Amino acid sequence: MSKPKNIVDTFGRVHDYLRISLTERCNLRCFYCMPEDGIQLRDKAEFMTTEELIFIAKKFVDLGVKKIRLTGGEPLVRRDFGTIIRQLGELPVELAITTNAVLIDKYIDDIKSAGVKSINVSLDSLKEERFNMISRRSYYTKIRDNIDLLIKNDFHVKINIVLIKGTNDDEIIDFVNWTVNEKIQIRFIEFMPFDGNNWNWEKKISFKEILDKVDAFFGKKLVEKLIDGPNDTTRNYKITGGLGSFGIISSVTNPFCDTCNRIRLTADGKIKNCLFSQSELDLLTALRNGVEIEEMIIENIKGKEKERGGNKSFEKLEVSKIKNRTMISIGG
Repeated sequence: MSKPKNIVDTFGRVHDYLRISLTERCNLRCFYCMPEDGIQLRDKAEFMTTEELIFIAKKFVDLGVKKIRLTGGEPLVRRDFGTIIRQLGELPVELAITTNAVLIDKYIDDIKSAGVKSINVSLDSLKEERFNMISRRSYYTKIRDNIDLLIKNDFHVKINIVLIKGTNDDEIIDFVNWTVNEKIQIRFIEFMPFDGNNWNWEKKISFKEILDKVDAFFGKKLVEKLIDGPNDTTRNYKITGGLGSFGIISSVTNPFCDTCNRIRLTADGKIKNCLFSQSELDLLTALRNGVEIEEMIIENIKGKEKERGGNKSFEKLEVSKIKNRTMISIGG
């Protein structure tokens, strides 16, 4: 049987975007991502080696993957990050990174030489004390300096903000104002219920609430809707005359499942074919046992649910029946 050119599910969605989590470790402790008491550290042998990670990535590229994003935890805390980014840079894919930017200055030369053009930086507040409270660490100044470094080096910089009611939702306008004067993309992300943050719905800020605040401040006539890409998770806008843009990722209240092209590979070598999926496919164990993994990948994606891991209405779910990883061990 000849290899298929694409990984396609039963709903006709072509999956050509792979997100690889390099590690479950992080140098921040953001409360919506990591449980307050941290996560249990596991033996190094449970995670993909550099060689295994590159081998699996190549298999996905053979199956039509055109974009790979490195996530974590925090991907740059992995000691062999430089080696990984250089080897992935040799593959015929668009390469991107999601990071908290604490270590960007250390690896910027490796990142540039690998051909990375776009970097997503997580920054949940423009107020130093508040950021330190959210992240339970004190790296605000370092992160802001490294964002400036990325901009000076002509990277396409996207700033990811997880909006949390009563915590940072009063900064929506401050973030949008940043796009007026700087060529960056701000992305507001709905707070999502997961293990580790107790599935707390009261902290959610909806797509409509965000846009209503922006419209009220700038005036609807100055808020321009931009054309979104066919697989964009973000609904994109800009303020007339501004250098940058802003967008809203609303996985819960306004999902983008119909055009999803994403596959997630966890640091321990498991496929999650949806962020909200409660099932996983163990590629790493199969690989170590000498099993051919390509057909496993194809069959797993073929069986992907139509929307949100088969959860049609989160509001009606019983929390006790939900089992998913913490966000830090999924890779976002």
